[in-house]
Amino acid sequence: MAHQQSHTKVTLQYFLLKNYGKRFMSKCRCDHCHLEYDASFLMKDESLGEVHYFCCKGCQGVFHLLRHEGLETFYAKKGDVTLAPPLGGRDDLERFDLESFLSKYVKHNDGFCEIALIIEGIHCSACVWLNEKVLSKQEGIVEVSINYSNHKAKIVWDASTIKLSQIIETIRSIGYNAYPYDPKSGEERANAARREYYSKLLVGIFATMNVMWIAIAQYAGYFTGMQENIKNILNFAAFVLATPTLFYTGSVYFKGAYYSFKHRYVSMDTLVATGASLTYLFSLYAMFTKSAEVYFDSVTMIITFVFAGKYLEVLTRKKAVDTLDAFGSAMPSEVMVIKGSEKSFVSVDAVEVGELVEIRPGDKVAIDGVIVEGEGSFDFSSING
Repeated sequence: MAHQQSHTKVTLQYFLLKNYGKRFMSKCRCDHCHLEYDASFLMKDESLGEVHYFCCKGCQGVFHLLRHEGLETFYAKKGDVTLAPPLGGRDDLERFDLESFLSKYVKHNDGFCEIALIIEGIHCSACVWLNEKVLSKQEGIVEVSINYSNHKAKIVWDASTIKLSQIIETIRSIGYNAYPYDPKSGEERANAARREYYSKLLVGIFATMNVMWIAIAQYAGYFTGMQENIKNILNFAAFVLATPTLFYTGSVYFKGAYYSFKHRYVSMDTLVATGASLTYLFSLYAMFTKSAEVYFDSVTMIITFVFAGKYLEVLTRKKAVDTLDAFGSAMPSEVMVIKGSEKSFVSVDAVEVGELVEIRPGDKVAIDGVIVEGEGSFDFSSING
């Protein structure tokens, strides 16, 4: 049973068990989140002309919302993927409308507000589709685009029509959560991923270095002869080294292959996971039956060498993100505007065409323009290398 998925579901099941006793009941799935419960625990809903079952009021509300908005095809796109329960409560929604919060995370452009959000709970492209459709139907939201690879959403809205807290509440109402993208927190997650990949790579390198010595002895014994007990010891040692390499270092490939299989496409992860697994299983069979040679060394080296490339990819991606974040934070948000005899700092987004902007020695040029007075040299190395 999946009753530990949320506090709401735990409370619901505890209440029902307390009143009806512990007895065997048939299993049934919630029509929204697809989590499995005893049939007597679910709520029966016939308001739409057909029978539906829900585990809580939150799932029932989301199901009716999608039907009302004409987005029921989400369930066909989602397939059998289970969802987290809808988040309730307005305990922290007010902070999204505070001036200090808006000034930190929200940009203003052409009279509209723009923010970058990280959406938690996205499992597949159907989740991206649902969030974009539901948000686009909200009055006052001008643009919504979600990047599936990093779950980063760009949302542009009219602050006079809808508040940021209402946008966050809409995302929560359909079972997801959102928080503003912060380069610092993003850097922490990137560092955590780098450390995880680094530890997996160390395990793979250690196992590969040792299994190569075993492989040399095995191949030498194949041509020159080797006692059966020595051969069995070497096979078992290679098995001990290959097992953590395959299931710990190579876990990322099994995860990628699983999602590829679920969405019916083939990826590089499918190739690596399939090849390494079949070689490992054949080697197990050969080791126990003593009918063929083992290839645990191939399993270890394939996983480690390919994973080394993936680790370099993680480092490169982190470096690219750090460069973009540093470049964005280095750009000035205000410029000195000259109006008659007065000079004042104005937001970059508020500068209008034709206004005079003063650039002092050492300043960064935040907007394009034409020099009307004075002279100077500009360093474009950060742009063109």
